[in-house]
Amino acid sequence: MALRVYNTLTGEKELFVPLVPGKVGMYVCGVTVYDYCHIGHARAGVVFDVIFRYLKYAGYEVTYVRNYTDIDDKIINRANQEGSDYRTVADRYIGAFDEDMARLGLQKPTVEPKATDHMDGIITIIEALITRGHAYMSGGDVYYAVESFPDYLKLSGRTLEDMLAGARVETGDKKRHPMDFALWKGSKPGEPWWHSPWGNGRPGWHIECSAMSMEFLGKTFDIHGGGKDLVFPHHENEIAQSEGANGCQFVRYWLHNGFVNINSEKMSKSLGNFFTIREVLKSYDPETLRFFILSAHYRSPLDFSDQNLDEAQAGLERLYSCLAALDRVPVGDNGPDAALTPVGEELREKVTQFRSRFIEAMDDDFNAAQALGPLFDMVRGTNRFLAESGEQAGASRQLLGQLRALLMEAGGVLGLFTVPPEQWLAGIKAAGVGRLSLTVEQIEQLIAERREARQTKNFTRGDEIRDQLLAAGVQLLDSAQGTTWNVK
Repeated sequence: MALRVYNTLTGEKELFVPLVPGKVGMYVCGVTVYDYCHIGHARAGVVFDVIFRYLKYAGYEVTYVRNYTDIDDKIINRANQEGSDYRTVADRYIGAFDEDMARLGLQKPTVEPKATDHMDGIITIIEALITRGHAYMSGGDVYYAVESFPDYLKLSGRTLEDMLAGARVETGDKKRHPMDFALWKGSKPGEPWWHSPWGNGRPGWHIECSAMSMEFLGKTFDIHGGGKDLVFPHHENEIAQSEGANGCQFVRYWLHNGFVNINSEKMSKSLGNFFTIREVLKSYDPETLRFFILSAHYRSPLDFSDQNLDEAQAGLERLYSCLAALDRVPVGDNGPDAALTPVGEELREKVTQFRSRFIEAMDDDFNAAQALGPLFDMVRGTNRFLAESGEQAGASRQLLGQLRALLMEAGGVLGLFTVPPEQWLAGIKAAGVGRLSLTVEQIEQLIAERREARQTKNFTRGDEIRDQLLAAGVQLLDSAQGTTWNVK
């Protein structure tokens, strides 16, 4: 199965065929750096990090550009509130963004441009738009004339009539049409400015991304990504600017991740129902948050709750526990694997089919949620095999080695399993223990008492201890290697 992606522009899944064979150019809108990042930013970051990873895994040479918007009304307002300047604010929150994304395990993009470093490119595009009749000067500002571009709103499927009907805007002295948008804003007292043919000022938000994407990827490139909230107006305006200036297609495939919902409502600062990444990571491991984001298809809504995060942690713990169990298997001799039982043959079949199943899921519009299925299938098979084989599991070291390598291979694409299994499990256990009424010593003592009860065939007492621990939030895991526990 070849890679197919859902293109927002056409509303269909399409066969992915890059402009240049073997190479992919991808631009993803970054953050406006005036505050700490929230869970919506985490989702976009993780989604396009996995897309970046998978394209490379599939053999493409990828140029991935993700920008910083470091000049904007919100940045200026924050600077004014603090009595500082826009550079101080932007640098602070660029650093915070980098820290948050590193904690979530994101790989660095190929290029991370700042808008303020691309003023020459911005001015060049605006000049071309004026020359082609797509832009006009008015009162020290420069506006894009939306009526000059017949394909305006083709990405969102709206019409100007629809937009005007629902808009609360009035035609002012500066604009020819209420939906015209600013390409260049004349300077105001106390604001940063740059020289331009139209006087001192600064760029509008939309023109910045047109300039940065074209600088590194050319006039036409393969993938442009971002959150669903950017379809209008940001990406619509990027198309109008870029295609209006260059007279050719801007982007071939538009990819947008879905919203994060809190209690079935879109997360929004205006509603006050948002959480910063830093707040969430005080309670949850970064890889748990990443796993939670991958648990739904990137275009679907993602329902954020403690319960869903707890379920994500439990799922990730199953995967890590399997890796830890594989690491504890005694090393066999250098001979061939021992003859396999039916359970072992079933596991071998899962191993044989794993890579093709994983790729099939990822080729279906980067369906990471579906790609997790083969991992859990293989973990279930592994646990059955280890329970059956006990100390003899090492005699199948080649099969188990191949299995572990495949889990790690998939983890590399999804950005998982970045911590040694025992270390990750210990960290999760330590964090969970802090919420329990029992100490580690008390838990271990009860497990030892249960083990003794079972050895003396006092199964009633053994079950009582198991239920007592479960009520306290401790889950026991019995295997051929003994009893382990985790925090439920």
